[in-house]
Amino acid sequence: MSPLLASSVDLEPVEQVRSLLVDRIEKGELRLPLLPQVAHQVMTLTNDPDSDVTRLASLIQQDQALAGQILSVANSPAYMPRSPIVSLQQAVAWLGMKHLADMALMVSIQSGVFRVQGFEAEVKALWRHALATGLFGKEIARLGRHNVENAFLCGLLHAVGKPVILHNVIEIQKLQDLHLPWNSIRDFMEEFHVSVGNLLTENWKLPDQVKEAITYYKDHTYKHAPSPTKVALITCLADHLASYLLEPTLMDEETLLALPVIQDMNLYSEDVSSLLEQGEPILKTLDSMPL
Repeated sequence: MSPLLASSVDLEPVEQVRSLLVDRIEKGELRLPLLPQVAHQVMTLTNDPDSDVTRLASLIQQDQALAGQILSVANSPAYMPRSPIVSLQQAVAWLGMKHLADMALMVSIQSGVFRVQGFEAEVKALWRHALATGLFGKEIARLGRHNVENAFLCGLLHAVGKPVILHNVIEIQKLQDLHLPWNSIRDFMEEFHVSVGNLLTENWKLPDQVKEAITYYKDHTYKHAPSPTKVALITCLADHLASYLLEPTLMDEETLLALPVIQDMNLYSEDVSSLLEQGEPILKTLDSMPL
C-alpha cells in the first residue's frame, strides 16, 4: 500500500476521496475521456475554409447512430421542419453547414463525455447547462459581432471538467468501497473542474480560446484573460444566462441585470432583453437533444 493510501484510510470518507482525487490530478493519473473522433473531425472541418457541407454530411453518414440522432433532432420543434426530414441530405438542406456542425458536435460530445451510469439525472442537468451556455454564447457573440462558433464551443465546454471529475470520483469510491453524498461530489466538481478542464483541453488539443474560457470564465477572473477575443467575458455571461434560464429560483431578473459582466460588456437593457428572448428557443433545443 502506498504512503498516500495508508494515510488516507484514517481520514473521513469525503477527505479520503478528495485526497486520492488530488493525487490523481497532481500525478497526471486522472482518467480522461477520449475526444470523440467525430467531434474532432467536425472541429477540423469547420476550421477549414475549403470544407463544405458535402464533406460534413459524408463524415456524419459514417456513423449511423450519430446520423439517426441528428435526424431526430432535426425533426424536433426546435428546428420546425416544414415536412418530416427522412434523410441526412434533407437535414443538410434544411439546417445548413453551421447548424449541422453544431449539432454533430453536441451529439458526439454528449454521448462521449456526459454519460455516467447511476447519475443520469445529475449529468443531464450538467449537460443542459453546458449546452445552454454554448447556445447563449452564440447569441452574445452575434450581438457583439464576435466569432460565433468559438463562443459556442467555449460555452459548450466551459465546465467539461465536471463530468470528468464525476467519472474519477465514482472509480475512486469503488476502489475504496465508499459512497459519498451527491453534495460532496458536487463540491469536488466546483473545486476542481477548471484545472481538470484545462488538462482535457491539452489532451484533446483544443483551441487556445477554449482553455482561456475554462480558466477565466468566472466573475472574479474574466478580467485577467490574456487575449482580446472576449471569450471569457462572453462565456461568463452565457453561464449566468444559462443558470437564469434553467434555475430561475436562484436569480431574479433584477439581479441578473446588475451583474458586473453586463456592465463590462457595455450591454444595454434592450440587449439583455433580446438575449433573454432566446430562452424559449434554447429550451426547445435542449429538449430536442437525446439524453
